[in-house]
Amino acid sequence: MGGDGRQVRGVASAKVDCSMANIDRADWHYGGNYPAGLPPENAGTHIGMYLAWIVHRNLGSKELAQLSGDTYSWVLSREVTGRDLLFTKLDEKFFYQLLSPEGEAFTRSYYESNGYANDYDRVLGADLPSLYHVKDTWENFDKLAPVLDERLAAWRALNKAPIDPLSGE
Repeated sequence: MGGDGRQVRGVASAKVDCSMANIDRADWHYGGNYPAGLPPENAGTHIGMYLAWIVHRNLGSKELAQLSGDTYSWVLSREVTGRDLLFTKLDEKFFYQLLSPEGEAFTRSYYESNGYANDYDRVLGADLPSLYHVKDTWENFDKLAPVLDERLAAWRALNKAPIDPLSGE
């Protein structure tokens, strides 16, 4: 189902190489201490929101576009959510090969340090029983995306190449 309840076209899941280093996986969440009564898809909402932001900011790799097929453009046009992409095309897995070099470096710094989880909680989960109760909507994405944009801008400012004082470059 799409984030708005519509059936996602082309729901055949991709065959993802399990030897790839995973950043996050939905089954890591729904396979553990997971709230009763929630569908397993809710375990991937936070991953999908980040993935949609990666797509919308052009921080994904060519492999992400290839694995995603038409779903990539559907995420861009907001016909489906990043969580739909995660579950229908990426075997519920978020891994480094989906990211551009800059996307990977930023993700290592921000997502893996729990910076993303903290921001996600602060922006979307503060009044909910758990982070798994966040609704997979573009409205929530629009609340979260400006925070991610700020984090990326700050990270870029800290990580830009030093200027050579002799050449000015």
